[in-house]
Amino acid sequence: MVIARETMALVEEDEMISEESEDENSELSDSKLQEAFAKGWLKPGMNLLVDKSKKFVNNVEGLKHCLKDLKKDLPWVERLDLTNRPVDDVFANIGGKVQSGNNREVDADDDFQREMFFYRQAQATVLEALPLLNKHNVSTKRPDDYFAEMAKSDQHMQKIRKKLLSKQAMLEKSEKAKKIREQRKFGKKVQIEVIQKRQKEKKAMMSSVKKYQKGMTDKLDFLEGDQKPASKDASQSSKKALNNKGPSAKRKYKDQKFGFGGKKSGKKWNTKESYNDVSSFRAKVAHGKEAKGGKKGKGRKQNKRPGKSARRKMKSRS
Repeated sequence: MVIARETMALVEEDEMISEESEDENSELSDSKLQEAFAKGWLKPGMNLLVDKSKKFVNNVEGLKHCLKDLKKDLPWVERLDLTNRPVDDVFANIGGKVQSGNNREVDADDDFQREMFFYRQAQATVLEALPLLNKHNVSTKRPDDYFAEMAKSDQHMQKIRKKLLSKQAMLEKSEKAKKIREQRKFGKKVQIEVIQKRQKEKKAMMSSVKKYQKGMTDKLDFLEGDQKPASKDASQSSKKALNNKGPSAKRKYKDQKFGFGGKKSGKKWNTKESYNDVSSFRAKVAHGKEAKGGKKGKGRKQNKRPGKSARRKMKSRS
């Protein structure tokens, strides 16, 4: 095995160290050994770890002496210690399935059996401890005005209270936003219904106006604005009135003005009767003479004042 010179120097220096500074120099040598291992100067197999056998000592006399120092001869009311076996399982004994608790072996792997063993053991302890506590005048019931110190500090409870209040505020805010959204939906629905109602009323009024113009009805109740939608009977009666009453006033006026249809050409032709009828002839109008009241005839030219430009030309000529 080849060892570097630097490592040999380190070993020699360790041997020269005194016993008084052994701990400090041991730390120093460990650091140097670590540096040497990091640089690759130490190879595997040079250092061997040996397990030191631990010596177990059972000092019975010392343990008894320590136990004697720890043990104090105090009355039971100061110690409140009890060691009990579990009470018998009455229901199991009646069924004949299980033996008494003192003679029964408990299976540690059976959770239910183990917990029941602890439960019955606590019952036995309570049955024995209550008479002893009453004998020593120790109260076993909490009074009505009893106040126990809280397990948590006031600052911690204040933080919890703030957190609960913030959660409650968030819930109230979300509920309020939900109600506002529902109100908006309801308001939009109501608005649509109002618009549809107005359109329906407008349509009903227009239809009533058309019926009045056509002479189907002579009532003007629709102008009041509170007209109810016409029922089927009213619409049927209006149709019957249209069929039985005949043409409307508007139709009669148009017939009187424009005729009843048929041939329109040759309407203004002269006939023998119109040629011989001279009752509507007026000579003054025909020859352009003035009519009564100082009015001038249509055929005569009226003296008009010349325009502005014509008057300027006349002045320039003069």
